[in-house]
Amino acid sequence: MSKNLEKKNIILGLLSVSKENAIKAAGEKLLEGGYIKGSYIESMLEREKGMSTYMGMGVAIPHGLSESQKDIKESGIVILQYPNGIKFNNDIAYLVIGLAGKGKDHLEMLSNIAINLDDEVIEKLKISKDKQDFIEAFAE
Repeated sequence: MSKNLEKKNIILGLLSVSKENAIKAAGEKLLEGGYIKGSYIESMLEREKGMSTYMGMGVAIPHGLSESQKDIKESGIVILQYPNGIKFNNDIAYLVIGLAGKGKDHLEMLSNIAINLDDEVIEKLKISKDKQDFIEAFAE
């Protein structure tokens, strides 16, 4: 996955906002990177309405609905760090990882996140001020 994660797509030390604003921010960063069309952001918000993208251990992974695949130009990942956390229903997310996976990339990206992020790594990334820590954590 490291091929999809670039330092410019890692934003550290953000102030807490609503989960909707965090999802929009992740989508806007994906849009800015040229990974998606603007309509993908709306799909990310729709997915959240139907089922929370909070995955546990302080991590949320917002992404679009399956039918929004047409709005993905190329696979991309962005990471937004909220050191004070964001409420995702009854949970708190410190890392919001926006995903746009084209085709099979989507499942590979989710799998890579699950494999690479254990409790110890997440605890470090929640407060890290160094983007290189994120690059190393997501290196395959």
